[in-house]
Amino acid sequence: MASPKPRCSSFATASRTYIQPSEVTKDDPFLTETKSIQNQKFSQRQKTLSCQFSIGRHLSPWPSYTSGQTILHNRKPCSNDYRKQTGSCQQTLGTTKPRYLEQLENYLRKELLLLDLSTDSTQELRLQPYREIFEFFIEDFKTYKPLLSSIKNAYEVMLAHQREKIRALEPLKAKLVTVNEDCNERILAMRAEERYEISMLKKEKMNLLKLIDKKNEEKISLQSEVSRLRKNLAEEYLHYLSERDARKILIADLNELRYQREDMSLAQSPGTWGEDPVKLTLALKMTRQDLTRTQMELNTMKANFGDVVPRRDFEMQEKTNKELQEQLDSLRADYEEVCKEHEILLQLHMTTLKERDQFYSELQEIQRTSTPRPDWTKCEDVVAGGPSRWQMLAEGKNSDQLVDVLLEEIGEGLLREKDFFPGLGYGEAIPSFLRFDGVVENKKPTKKDVVNLLKDAWKERLIEEQKEKFPDFFFNFLEHRFGPGDAMAWAYTIFENIKLFRSNEVMSQFYAVLMGKRSESVYIKQKETLVQLLKEMTNADSRNEGLITMENLSTVLKSTFPLKKEERIQELMEAGGWDPDSSNTDLFNYRLLFTEDEEGQSMPFVQKLWEQYMVEKDEYLQELKQELGLQLRDKVTLPKIREALMNVDPSLDKQTLNNYLSQAFQLPRTELPEEGEEKEEGMVEQLQIVLERLQMIDFRRMGTQEQKAAS
Repeated sequence: MASPKPRCSSFATASRTYIQPSEVTKDDPFLTETKSIQNQKFSQRQKTLSCQFSIGRHLSPWPSYTSGQTILHNRKPCSNDYRKQTGSCQQTLGTTKPRYLEQLENYLRKELLLLDLSTDSTQELRLQPYREIFEFFIEDFKTYKPLLSSIKNAYEVMLAHQREKIRALEPLKAKLVTVNEDCNERILAMRAEERYEISMLKKEKMNLLKLIDKKNEEKISLQSEVSRLRKNLAEEYLHYLSERDARKILIADLNELRYQREDMSLAQSPGTWGEDPVKLTLALKMTRQDLTRTQMELNTMKANFGDVVPRRDFEMQEKTNKELQEQLDSLRADYEEVCKEHEILLQLHMTTLKERDQFYSELQEIQRTSTPRPDWTKCEDVVAGGPSRWQMLAEGKNSDQLVDVLLEEIGEGLLREKDFFPGLGYGEAIPSFLRFDGVVENKKPTKKDVVNLLKDAWKERLIEEQKEKFPDFFFNFLEHRFGPGDAMAWAYTIFENIKLFRSNEVMSQFYAVLMGKRSESVYIKQKETLVQLLKEMTNADSRNEGLITMENLSTVLKSTFPLKKEERIQELMEAGGWDPDSSNTDLFNYRLLFTEDEEGQSMPFVQKLWEQYMVEKDEYLQELKQELGLQLRDKVTLPKIREALMNVDPSLDKQTLNNYLSQAFQLPRTELPEEGEEKEEGMVEQLQIVLERLQMIDFRRMGTQEQKAAS
């Protein structure tokens, strides 16, 4: 191909040379003006990028080897300066960036700067300017528009596919993070457990090492004792050896002196023996020779047997050595036994660890699937009086009762902090003894004072004829005791105390009667029962010493409570201190069964008696409900209640039956119709209300189950 001539429109010539492989002519569509752009947006942007064509409406060439930093100077196409550079036009084209490319780059740069890169879809937004640039190319190069459009569509389809794939993987990523956190937590837990086990094993190892060191020290002390004894033995041996030698030398000296004395005596009196002196001299000489020979033999014996130990000392030392050896063998056997026990303990420890891990996993499973039990020992440091008082309060109580005790302890502290109580006003729902507007003083009595005050109120209530209602009587009692000025303050104080201490028998019963939740006949009947029971026990006490046997107690209980089952009689006897393994002839003080502490709490025997009374009442009401065969919300008439009571308890006398019906339907006894004359009009109540009313009064069975079966 011929080289293009240098001229002012060299951009077109160079452009044709650059795109010659596509066989584009001057009439090619991508060299025409941009009047056929389809929408207004591209038309406006084409106007801003009008410098994309050079002189003669040909594309400017841009060799691939030129640097992106080359800047095209802003010159007019046919100016003098431009003509001066006509000769070097070809060189300029080789090193200058086309204006169209500069415009596209500037546009791309401005669009990228306008983007908000702080959002999550930054990468998606960054693609938009590139899409627009690519669409410019597609619209301008119409010859290649189908190919470029297919390329663009292929990339768009692939990008959409990748987006969907990323969206599908997002939940997996979150799940992977969750699984990773769970695994990390398990690993940390396992590491903590391993660290704890390692620390325990290290402690055990240190204890065993200390034991081994202690045994080694004992062994060393025994060895040092043996060495000391051996040293003492050697010293004693040398001492006795020297003593023996000194004794022998002393004997020799004594013999020598004796011999000299004999010689001197013989020399002084030669006629004493009546023998020849020559013969005696010869005998003396022979004797001296024998002495010399004996002395030599003695010295030889000393040389040969100087290191020999006397048998007595040898036997004594041998005995001591034998004892020490036996002690050493015993200690060695003990040490071997300790080692064996240590190995057994290690094996047992490993077995225990496995069982502990198994139990721990089971515990975790149980804790995960069951309700956690409260740790009541945490209350020891909170309750006043410390652990001893909490143990006394919590003895024999279940979780529900412990919650009540804890609430009472907390409420007692709060009650002590109050100096005044706000008045409840004069509303109809307010009890008569609490109707007051203003503030009243908190008298802050002790539990003992409150209990004594309530007992005095009961005593006065039992003495009078019970003409007025119990709340009115209570307020009159306070006025009489403390005067009209302090009666209201004491009423609020007593009310707050008995409302709080529900576990106290005296307070709970007084509160139930005061608020109309229980009839005072229940309390009166209970006291009469206790008095009757004490009277029967006193009659059984023939010696009047306050002592009866368990057999007597069983007889008294069966005669006083003929309707109680044998199991409940045994429960009462066990509450009174009876041991099934002991003899029934053992004596005990029955008066202790009816004593109370300073806060009015009864002994277990009286508490069990009250508990059985409430259980028997509930059973009686349940039998009545089953006999009626109705639901709690159903209506029931007076004749049906009468019939059901007679069927459940045929031994009911007419007066007791009328008392029950009067309470159940809130009718005076005089207005109750006779049997067979009942009118259902006005005598219909809901079953639940009837049962609640009977629950309030002294509602108990009058006949045995055998009498019911016979009827």
